[in-house]
This record gives sequence, structure tokens and C-alpha cells, in this order.
Amino acid sequence: MTIASDAMPSSAAARAREATVRRFALTDALFRGLTRASAILVLVILGGVAISLFAGSWQALSSFGFSFLTTESWNPVTEKFGALAPIYGTLVTAAIAILIAVPIGIGIAVFLTELCPRPLRRPIGIAVELLAGIPSIIYGIWGLFVFAPFLQTAIQPFIINVFHGVPGLSSLFAGPPYGIGLLTSALILAIMVLPFITSITKDVFDTVPAVLKESAYGIGCTTWEVTRRVVIPYTRIGIMGGVMLGLGRALGETMAVTFVIGNAHRISASLFAPGTTISATIANEFTEADGDLYTSSLVSLGLILFVITFLILAAARYMLMRIDARTGA
Repeated sequence: MTIASDAMPSSAAARAREATVRRFALTDALFRGLTRASAILVLVILGGVAISLFAGSWQALSSFGFSFLTTESWNPVTEKFGALAPIYGTLVTAAIAILIAVPIGIGIAVFLTELCPRPLRRPIGIAVELLAGIPSIIYGIWGLFVFAPFLQTAIQPFIINVFHGVPGLSSLFAGPPYGIGLLTSALILAIMVLPFITSITKDVFDTVPAVLKESAYGIGCTTWEVTRRVVIPYTRIGIMGGVMLGLGRALGETMAVTFVIGNAHRISASLFAPGTTISATIANEFTEADGDLYTSSLVSLGLILFVITFLILAAARYMLMRIDARTGA
């Protein structure tokens, strides 16, 4: 009787354990299926966007061929379209914006994590993050009515006079000081992407183990040496992610750029000259596109921007893989 009574609880416990294992297996399979479906959904959406862009741009690509990428002319009246000027403006403004924003953003992140007094870290960090929440149209209005007039009256004439007669730089900073143009657009973009780069860089700097930095300080390293030899190498992947996020924002920004770039379909060696970008061209002209070829040309610009962004992100990922492989070796 005692043996039977002891066996009953043990069999009940075994059944309870089996039920628990089955429940865990079911939830694990459900979780695996949901995550896999989410990943597949992202690929399906990406493929759908690419296919729709390619289908919408087929008429323009078949009509103009490769010359669509090498032609500067953009004339809706004669239906002669070329994407060279928007591509040039997109790449130039984004490159200048990143060149300006990356060192400033990393510098702010270093200050907040290593040098800033502790009572000021949180207020300054919140202020930087709030800049990311400002709508782009506000940046555009501010750039058009405040920043561009300031550049026109104070900065651009000074730069033109300083570099007048200097080979190379004189053509780069030549022309009348319009206030608006490629350089103004790039500066606005730099201000817009700065909070993204700073916030992400600061967050990844905070993940560096304190023992690594304390060991470096203990052997006599300065703050610059600790940052250059410990913090940045440890967080280079996160920093690159922040830079890529900022670059994606700079490449695809529309409203702020439309306000201050001048929207001129031409290529000029001067950074003070008006220009245009892919996003600004689409935003300005899509509602006025009254022909199939005109609409297809604008969709082709969207496809080109999609390809440019994909290639830049792929190149950044490949570079990170090379860095990791070299570090592991």
C-alpha cells in the first residue's frame, strides 16, 4: 500500500513535468515561427518595393537607357530627362553633411561620457536627443528664413573673398552669394543628422566596461589616448551603425533640402550654386507629372536612390566584416 501511494505522486509529477516540457516546446516553436515570419516579411516588403520601383521606372529606363544616368538635362516640355544633376546633388550634400556631423557627433559623445560634469550629462543628452524630434519642415523654414540670409550676408561673401584667386578653392566657393545652394543644404543636413550620430555614439560609449578605461588610465593614458585606443576600437561597429543611420537620413531627406537647395537642375563646381537632389526633385514635381514618361522618370529617380542607399549600406557592412576579420587575425 505504501509503495502504491508513493508511486502515484511520482507519476503525477512526471506528467506535470511532461506537460511543462510540451508547453515550453510549443511556445519555443511559436516564437521561432514568429521571428522567422518577421524576417521573411521584411525581405518580402523590400523585394516588393524594389519590384514596384523597377516596374514604374521601366518606361523611362527603356526610353533613355544608360544616358538617363549621364544626362544633366531635365525638360518636361520636350520630355527629355536625365538624373545626373539630382544624383550629383544627393551625393554631394550627403557627403558634406556626414563629413561635418561625424567628428562633431563623436566629439559630443566623448564629452558627455568622459569629460562632462555628471550633473550636466543628462540635460545636455536630453537636449541633443530633442533635436532629433524636430520635424524636417521646421528645419527647412528655419534654414530658408534665418540660416540662408545669415550665410548670404555674413559667411559666403567672406569665404568668396578669402579664397578668391586660390587655385581649385576659388571655383569651389565662387559665384554670387545666394544664401541657398548645395552648401546650405549640406549644413542643414549636418544639423539634422547630428543628434542621431551623437545619441547612438554616446549609447555605445556607455557600453565600454569601466575596467578597460580604468586600466588605461592606471598606466598613465590621457583621455585622448583612452578614447582613441580603447573606447573607439571597442565600439566601432556601433559608431558605424550610427553613421550609417545618419547617412540614410541625409540621403533621403526631402522637405528641409527642398527649402534651401534652390531646386535647379544643373551641375556647378561651386558649392554656393543652387542645385537639387533626388528627394527634392520627386517632392517638387510628382504632383505636376502629367505624362507617363514624366512620371516614370520620377519613379526612376526613386529607384536610383534605393540602389544608392543599398550599395552604401552594403559597402559599410563589407568594411565592418573586413575590420572584424583583420582584428580576429
